[in-house]
Amino acid sequence: MARQLFGTDGIRGKAGQPPLDKPTAYALGAALGQWAKGQSSEPKVLLGMDTRESGPWLAEAVAAGLASVKVEPHFAGLLTTPGVAYNTKHGSYVAGVMISASHNPYEDNGLKVFDHSGFKLPDEQELALEGEILRIRETAEVPHYELPFHGELAEKYLDFLASTFSYSLKGLRIVVDCANGAASHLAPLLFARLGAEVVTIANQPDGRNINLGVGALHTDFVREAVLNHNADIGIAFDGDADRALFKSASGARIDGDAVLLICARRMQATGHLDGDKVVATVMSNLGLEVALRRHGISLERTAVGDKYVLEEMMRSGARLGGEQSGHVIFSEYATTGDGMLTALRVLEAMAASGKSLDELTEGFSVFPQTLVNVRISERRKLEELVAVQDAISKCEADFGPNGRVLVRFSGTEPLARVMVEGDDDTKVHHHASKIAKALDDAIGIK
Repeated sequence: MARQLFGTDGIRGKAGQPPLDKPTAYALGAALGQWAKGQSSEPKVLLGMDTRESGPWLAEAVAAGLASVKVEPHFAGLLTTPGVAYNTKHGSYVAGVMISASHNPYEDNGLKVFDHSGFKLPDEQELALEGEILRIRETAEVPHYELPFHGELAEKYLDFLASTFSYSLKGLRIVVDCANGAASHLAPLLFARLGAEVVTIANQPDGRNINLGVGALHTDFVREAVLNHNADIGIAFDGDADRALFKSASGARIDGDAVLLICARRMQATGHLDGDKVVATVMSNLGLEVALRRHGISLERTAVGDKYVLEEMMRSGARLGGEQSGHVIFSEYATTGDGMLTALRVLEAMAASGKSLDELTEGFSVFPQTLVNVRISERRKLEELVAVQDAISKCEADFGPNGRVLVRFSGTEPLARVMVEGDDDTKVHHHASKIAKALDDAIGIK
């Protein structure tokens, strides 16, 4: 059955328009409430949101739907996505709902549901909920509902984060870019509490400036602040703070791949990297794989998306996984990517080693990479395209273990994407061009 509401990360869309309008949010609350009553005799559901102007009325509509079926909503107010997941798991909640569209502009919003485990609802449960939501919203009349505020939940989350850190940040100057999002009032408190001198930027949300030229998608802003303030590190979150990117004291960009290397080495040294393995996606740079291999750590790859990273971590028992974009999952502590937790692990590596971020990433070489898009007239199995397979084989033979080819079809456009990376930039472009030409000859638009 085709889905009409839920995507890979909950229900998302333009706030005020289906599927992100009041009737749908109310129907979600009512449908989720009915499910929750089957899990507990006195069910409670946690609601949290980022700083978008549409957040309060969406929260009110979901809460009204819950209350309509006599399920008690608790509103945490401004809280990060991992903060909602943490409190859902460790509190007396049957489920949690995060109201956010992550790194998207303020006009967008979303409804992401967690069950008591702190994990996103399974696909089959979302599908069952979807049927009920569609039925309920046909006749939904959304009443005004006074949100019951539980501000102590943010403090509980900060207490948890602080409890995972056993060092002092005294003497360290940190620039924190909160993206005018959910971390705006939390991240500065956390790092100051641990002893750091904190320079906070992009922490004045007005409902419309979330992610606007700041945060993890626009790291030049935090880089400039790091250099201007002679800081030791810069941390940039996205709107719901489930990921973070970093800048070193020199202004160098430290992405998710570099973070995985830093944290894998630290976890290996402390005996916390079970199986000496890390999970990442097919988009992580080959340089990460080579660097990990030097330390006896294997890299297991998944399809693009933190959902797939988490699934593989659960299947294989890996304790560390993530994406180049900065979503990093530490299964020892959390069920989802957590930007503030990731920052603590990076700061821990710095504190434990006495090294700067530049020193911790010394020797990590990002391999040259190129991406070529080929417009196609049809999709065919790649193994059927003899000339394409021949071009791929020649590329792989030329590079050996120091190169990688990825050819995949776009999920949304009539495109085949050719990605080649290796230790020689000239050869990278040569082979990408050859593979792209073979694809174009075989299935390109003539």
